[in-house]
Amino acid sequence: MATVAKAISRNVSGTFEKVFYAEKGSFSYWRLRILYASIIGYAAFYLVRQNFSMCMPGIMEEFGYSKIELGWVATTFSVVYGIGKFVNGYLSDRSDARYFMTVGLFLSAIISIFMGLGSSLIFFAVLWGLNGCFQSMGWPPCARLITHWFSPTELGSKWALWASSHQIGAVAIFGLGGFLIEQFGWRAAFIIPAFVSIGLSFLIFNRIRDTPKQVGLPPVEEYKGDVSRVSQQYEERITFKEVITTVLANKLVWYMAIANMCLYIPRMGIFFWAPTFLKELKGVTLIIAGMQLVGFEIASLIGGITAGWISDKFFRGRRGPVGTFFLIGLSIALFIVWKIPAGHPFFDALMLMIAGFLLNGPQVLNGVATADFASKRAVGVATGVTGVCAYAGSALAGVGIGLIVENYGWDGGFLLFILTALVGAFFFSLTWNNRAKILEEQVEDVDSPY
Repeated sequence: MATVAKAISRNVSGTFEKVFYAEKGSFSYWRLRILYASIIGYAAFYLVRQNFSMCMPGIMEEFGYSKIELGWVATTFSVVYGIGKFVNGYLSDRSDARYFMTVGLFLSAIISIFMGLGSSLIFFAVLWGLNGCFQSMGWPPCARLITHWFSPTELGSKWALWASSHQIGAVAIFGLGGFLIEQFGWRAAFIIPAFVSIGLSFLIFNRIRDTPKQVGLPPVEEYKGDVSRVSQQYEERITFKEVITTVLANKLVWYMAIANMCLYIPRMGIFFWAPTFLKELKGVTLIIAGMQLVGFEIASLIGGITAGWISDKFFRGRRGPVGTFFLIGLSIALFIVWKIPAGHPFFDALMLMIAGFLLNGPQVLNGVATADFASKRAVGVATGVTGVCAYAGSALAGVGIGLIVENYGWDGGFLLFILTALVGAFFFSLTWNNRAKILEEQVEDVDSPY
């Protein structure tokens, strides 16, 4: 029996090594490695970003700060983050994503530790604004990684899988944060997730590589057969002149920028204010609010993947139709959330899940469409442009919603959410027939008689 057991053990071990190590260095190996590492890495950014929204009720209770005052802290973050996404977008297009992302996460975690030691409103605003700078070092290198390791014809579904990192990180901090605050106080929700993120920063540094070329592989478009040969131009670092011509003069990028601003108002409005809204208007505890938001984020994850898959499989890389329909549906779902009377936590949770499903689809597709329209060489700076507009919307969702709610109640806040969702749907519809730039150029080359 012992001999048989040893033989089986050797066979299983050999099979394991064949599956997981024989192809080490192949495209399949590296694509899987890049995908899961970028998901874990960006989720870790959320651990030291969304903890502030969970801590807001505790901070207001302990120090007596108003919604408007803490709204200014959230707005400071959003303004710095939005500007940082543009600047760091350009820098990340000219840098190694492995180093860029790791440094940003590590420094953001350090800031979160200090936030857990503070009490002054100015202290919170300055540190959280600085956190916005380091947080803006997360998205651009991830966008660069995904567009260099996955081709345009699969980018919708693969980007959506990567974007699940938003929900994974948010679910983790909403669930963990509620528990930590109830058991140990709001400061623990800043400090403990920070140490987790520091550990994960070392993991992603070990796992990530910038481009296929860096590990001796060809461009992904050639590997997937989307194009016969990728122009050398697509593999070079972008110049500042090309930023002007490829990104800033591209009307499709600006349509996505405005749509992003619109959808980020309800997106970040829910992120910033949902715990407070659910506690004040719906009468639930922070633990129940946290679990309702966990449902929102899980549904968001499914919605993003679904939207990306639909745009790849049924619309052949066109993101506009899917984004339009999802945002129209979102406006209806938000209206229902608004009108549900207090005392129905199950229905609140159900409609929040539907809203999350419909909201995250356009958010995912906005990034994919921006990458499509600008090309992978400019994806960092292009998503930086849309990010600036997004966090203009996010800034409004911070202090703007605080002001609206203080003066007009939550009715005013929900009216703003619904209106901006419909405006976002309009700008998505303007890109109805457009797809990735490299695919359109390939079609032109095939059709050309020369």
